[in-house]
Amino acid sequence: MADPREESEPLLSRTRGASGRDSPAGVPSCHSVQVGPGAVAGRDLCLDQAVVFIEDAIQYRSINHRVDARSLWLYRRYYSSMSQWILSFTIFLILALAFVETPSSLTSTSDVRYRSAPWEPPCGLTEGVEALCLLVFAADVSVKPVRVRRLLRPFFLMQNSSMMKKALKCIRWSLPEMASVGLLLAVHLCLFTMLGMLLFPGGKDDRQDRERLTYFRHLPEALTSLLVLLTTANNPDVMIPAYSKNRLYAIFFIAFTLIGSLFLMNLLTAIIYNQFRGYLMKSLQTSLLRRRLGTRAAYKVLSSVAAEGEARPEGVGVKPQDVLQVLQRVQLDSGHKQAITEKLHSRSGDLLSADEFQKLFDEFDKRVIKEHPPRPEYRSPFLQSAQFLFGHHYFDYLGNLMALGNLVTICVFLVLDADVLPEDRDDSVLGILNCVFILYYLLEMLLKVFALGLQGYLVSSSNVCDGLLAIVLLVLEISTLAVYCFPHPGWKPEMRGLLSLWDMTRLVNMLIAFRFLRVIPSMELMAVVASTILDLIKNMRAFGGILAVVYYIFAVIGIILFRGVIVAPGNSSLAPDNGSAPCGSFEQLEYWTNNFDDFAAALVTLWDVMVVNNWQVFLDAFRRYAGPWSKIYFVLWWLVSSVIWVNLFLALILENFLHKWDRRSHLQSLTGDLEATSEVTVELLFRDVLEEPTEEELIEKLSHHPHLQLCR
Repeated sequence: MADPREESEPLLSRTRGASGRDSPAGVPSCHSVQVGPGAVAGRDLCLDQAVVFIEDAIQYRSINHRVDARSLWLYRRYYSSMSQWILSFTIFLILALAFVETPSSLTSTSDVRYRSAPWEPPCGLTEGVEALCLLVFAADVSVKPVRVRRLLRPFFLMQNSSMMKKALKCIRWSLPEMASVGLLLAVHLCLFTMLGMLLFPGGKDDRQDRERLTYFRHLPEALTSLLVLLTTANNPDVMIPAYSKNRLYAIFFIAFTLIGSLFLMNLLTAIIYNQFRGYLMKSLQTSLLRRRLGTRAAYKVLSSVAAEGEARPEGVGVKPQDVLQVLQRVQLDSGHKQAITEKLHSRSGDLLSADEFQKLFDEFDKRVIKEHPPRPEYRSPFLQSAQFLFGHHYFDYLGNLMALGNLVTICVFLVLDADVLPEDRDDSVLGILNCVFILYYLLEMLLKVFALGLQGYLVSSSNVCDGLLAIVLLVLEISTLAVYCFPHPGWKPEMRGLLSLWDMTRLVNMLIAFRFLRVIPSMELMAVVASTILDLIKNMRAFGGILAVVYYIFAVIGIILFRGVIVAPGNSSLAPDNGSAPCGSFEQLEYWTNNFDDFAAALVTLWDVMVVNNWQVFLDAFRRYAGPWSKIYFVLWWLVSSVIWVNLFLALILENFLHKWDRRSHLQSLTGDLEATSEVTVELLFRDVLEEPTEEELIEKLSHHPHLQLCR
């Protein structure tokens, strides 16, 4: 099982991986406290240690840090909500400076033809903000060892996330296997490049000359053409000139695509998936060990408090009142505190055993949600019947049916009016139908409030979303009627106020289409897929952070290399007008907004290249504007983003989705009756495939704690 200390240097520790008992001189351990003048101070120290260990267990942090009173005070202040918020905001602020500092992204467009002069910050503004951020980071590194390489801006984000560091380690472990496939890809490219140069030597035939001159003019051009074909971005364009002359030439291109794209690229995905299929389980296994170590360390120090002055050996049990006292000081949400307190009050007996203490904190694995408040009680039989009718789930089905009908009517009118200009459209029928549907949405909201009560209605996020949209739609509809009167034949007046009638109708229709998403929770299969996607987003933020760091670095490098190389047409001989540019070129496609003149434009350009659709256009344009060496930059970006990161993300999505899909039926057996009041985290979802640490393993880990002296 993975050692939790191997991830990073623990906060407030002296040496990485230390196994000695190097508590500072004069710092009492819990088991050295005796009855006497120092008993109160010793008890407080033990309670503080228990509080910190429980917080470590909640956050899956390592417990290998100093445990004297001063260090614990600093440790809790560092991990307090305010300190972590300040650190996160500082990281965001220093990364966001790239949008403001020269070259500024504060323009309405990045098109080199229409871009206005950007706002430039006053001298010293961004430098001052960055200096303040660096002061915060200096305070951060003063309590946590950080390598010099992390002084680069993006690495502050990475070093603040343990999941990102784990992911980077797994990527590093996968590099040898990926390098072997990369070598095969390189051999494949070189071999077919030479074959292509030999197959298309040029000649008197115009079609063969076109193949040669366009795609196989010289070795670098041929290599670039086949590299782009590996991503299928220029297929079948690269094949057509030769294929037009002789159909047998198709064998060359089909063989290249079959071996490279279908075999080697998918083999790379399989290798990454094989390397990472155990990554999630390893991470959760380490997290489970950390949680168990944290709760067991808290049990150990609290059991020493229970044994003081009593005729019982240490480690026998923990007093419930001590647990309650610690619980009040732990940084934990009120819902979890209440659940643990209720479990503590419901038990019988004097002292808590180690197993009971551990089960007490199993509530950490659940996301507590609000219980549904009781429905209003009506005395009238008619009102009771109405409450039952409008509070039944069949009433939700009727609402879904009405939303579907509303969406269908909008689609019908969009098809009928597809070729009609907005100023010539007669929206009277659609306007009347929208009024009817909006009134139904308002009536539905009021009837649900009547059946469920206001608090019961607001408990459901779906109801809150529906209610807000219904109110917004009602306000827009009233505004439309007040300005343009009630819908009638020929209802197409001139623009009055801020928005025209067509703009108001479009806004209403977009909100109605958005409201149709309410049907997703009602369809079981769709709901499972949607919830799986949401859970994947929540639990894969580390890989999104890595991608953000890579984007940031490549965008800054791109600005340094290519800022100003793309010039507006007519300003340079390299930038011909759109009419005279070759078909499919950067200029003819009007890709002028794709440049590296500011940070925001660089991010969008990198995204367009990562998608690899038409990325050969970028390769050709920057080759002409900046030089042939620019291909190295874009090929490296393609390798890092499309080949490594996208395949890695695909592999992780497959593993997460398959695990949750296979265990969705097993969820109820894990949660039992508690599912009515709690949602299950990913840790509990996979708990059946994780190995619980043994008692001996926990004791052995605690015995090697570098700063806490416990009875052996």
